[in-house]
Amino acid sequence: MKKLLCIIFSLITVYIYIPDFRCYAEEDFSYVLMETSTRTVISENNPDRQVNAGYMSKLMSLLVIAESIETGKFRLDDELTASGTVTGTKGSVIWLQQGDKLTADELLKSVIIGNANDALTVLAEKSCRSIDEFVSQMNSRAFDLGLRNSAFTNPYGYYSEKDYTTAHDIAVISAELSEYDFLTPYFQTWRDFVKNGQTELVSENTLSRTFEGHIGFKACHSEKSGYCISEGAVREDCSYIAVILGASDEDTSFSKAKNLINKGFREFKVTVPAFLDELLIPMKVKSGQENAVEIMLKSQNSVVVPKASSEITNRIVIPDYITAPIKKGQKIGTMAFYNGDTLVFETDIITKNEVKKSSLLFTVKKSLLNLLKL
Repeated sequence: MKKLLCIIFSLITVYIYIPDFRCYAEEDFSYVLMETSTRTVISENNPDRQVNAGYMSKLMSLLVIAESIETGKFRLDDELTASGTVTGTKGSVIWLQQGDKLTADELLKSVIIGNANDALTVLAEKSCRSIDEFVSQMNSRAFDLGLRNSAFTNPYGYYSEKDYTTAHDIAVISAELSEYDFLTPYFQTWRDFVKNGQTELVSENTLSRTFEGHIGFKACHSEKSGYCISEGAVREDCSYIAVILGASDEDTSFSKAKNLINKGFREFKVTVPAFLDELLIPMKVKSGQENAVEIMLKSQNSVVVPKASSEITNRIVIPDYITAPIKKGQKIGTMAFYNGDTLVFETDIITKNEVKKSSLLFTVKKSLLNLLKL
C-alpha cells in the first residue's frame, strides 16, 4: 500500500510539472505588435530583451542600403561589380565571383528574397566603400533611431556574442523600411530568379504569398536565434507590424505573427484627436510691446485607440498670462488627449510669434503716437 501511494504521488508531481513547463516554453519568446505610422506598441512580451536574432540583422542592413539608394549613391538599374570580398562567403549565396556584374535590382532581390550574403556584400561596399564602414553606419543609424538595445557586428547576421537586438527595435527598423515604397515589391515576392534565370530565389517568409495585405519583412531561423519573423500588413490604409524573436518552431512564429496583426486590425483604429483652434485664444502678455500673443499646438499626431473606445477628450494646462520677452515657438503650456482615463497623446502649447519686452522709450513713443491720433 505504501509503495502504491508513492507511485501515485510521483505521477501527480509529473502531471503538475509538465503543464507549467510547457506554459513557460510557449511564453518565453519575445514579441511586439506595433502600429506602423505612429510606432505605438499595442501588445508585447519581453519587448526589450536583448537577444541574438540571427539573420534579422539584415533588416538593418537593408535600411542603410535603402537610404543610399534614396539619396542617390546608386540606382536600382546601376550595374555593380563584385569585389574579391565575395570569395568564400558563408551561408546563403548566389555564387558570385570577383568581377561578376549584377544590377542593384537583382542584388536586392537576392538579399530580400534569397537571403544572399554575397549579394549583400556588393550592396554594402557600394553604400559605404567597405564592410567595416557599413557596419559602423548600421550602428550609427540605429543610434539615430533611438535603438539603445541593438548592436551589430556584421551585415549578415552571422552569430556573435556582441551582436544583439530586441523585438521592439526590429519593429522600429521594419517600420522605417515600410516608408521606402520601392522595397515593397521585393518584400511581397515569394519566388524569383536572377542571373538570367540560372539562380532561383525562395523566401523563407511564406506569408508573402498567403497573408492578406502582406508588405514585408523577413523570416529566418538558426540554432542560436530560434525562429524569428518580422511581418507587416496593411488593410484599408491601416498598417501593423508583428515581430517574434526566439520561437521554438516555425508554426509558432508564423501563427503568433498573424494572430497579433489580425488583433490589431480587429480591435484598434488610428484617429486624429478632434480639437477646435478656438480653444486656444491669444494669451495675455505683461511688460511686453504687445498686449497678447497667439498660441498653437506644437504638433497634433494620430493616435491608436481601441475601436470600442469612448470619445477622446482633451485637457489644457496654461497660465493666466505670460511675461515678456517671449520667443517664437516658446513653450507655455501642454495639451493632453485622453481616452477615458488613459493618456494617448500629449503635446506642447507654444507661441506663434515673439513679443519684445517693453521699455520706457517704447512706452513714451507709443503714448505720443496715441496723442497724435486724437
